[in-house]
Amino acid sequence: MSDERFNDKVAAVTGAGSGIGRALAKELARRGCHLALSDVNEVGLAETVAACEGRGVKVTSQLLDVADRKAVFKWADSVVEDHGRVNLVFNNAGVALGATVETMDIADFEWLMGVNFWGVVHGTQAFLPHLKEARDGHIVNISSIFGLISIPTQSAYNAAKFGVRGFTDALRMELEIDPCGVSCTTIHPGGVRTNIARSARVDAALASKAAPGGVGAEFDRIAMTTPAKAARQILAAVERDRRRALIGPDAKLVDFISRLPAAFYQTILVAGAKRRM
Repeated sequence: MSDERFNDKVAAVTGAGSGIGRALAKELARRGCHLALSDVNEVGLAETVAACEGRGVKVTSQLLDVADRKAVFKWADSVVEDHGRVNLVFNNAGVALGATVETMDIADFEWLMGVNFWGVVHGTQAFLPHLKEARDGHIVNISSIFGLISIPTQSAYNAAKFGVRGFTDALRMELEIDPCGVSCTTIHPGGVRTNIARSARVDAALASKAAPGGVGAEFDRIAMTTPAKAARQILAAVERDRRRALIGPDAKLVDFISRLPAAFYQTILVAGAKRRM
């Protein structure tokens, strides 16, 4: 695979302190891309910076909560000030929440939407003018397989990830209506071996019914894709200017299921949930 799309470009990556964000940063650095990295986890962010340095690229970092709109816009301006331009934006930061609609704490719902949906909106709007100014840009917004089908106890996550999908699809069309050298891609990862499940907020009633080892252990058993492999697939989608990219074999399966009648696949999901309970 050619590195021309990324060599000597500048990429901003949110949620770079672990998981897919860290893997993207390392793979971009390997391909000669300068990096502006952010995360809420100071230790994790510093570890990613250390892993990317020494490759002949400039690496800057910022402690950042993507739910804070003013902070995201300030970071975008500082990225351009530090690097001279920005060409690639990966709105990757994400959190998880397990709760039923009835018992979900609204504060938890707002927390998740602030990161998973509004964080994407903030990152897109903050960087888009800078990308247009460079006339060479690509926005990558991370949705999920849960942006393709809905799952019991994941109503908040589903709402955010379906929202990211619709938001980015609309953006793609707007960029094509008024060509400006900027494009965008929606990413739908399947199970990727990250810490998102282990750091999830889980309703107490659900936590008591989780498999031995907790939600994180259950997720680890079914996650099929490494962060490094996911990062390579995401960058391949950018190179090919894909509208959407399915990451991992399970994502392709879920995409197929999503095209079946809703009553069919939802009945199966309900039956499975009942057995687990």
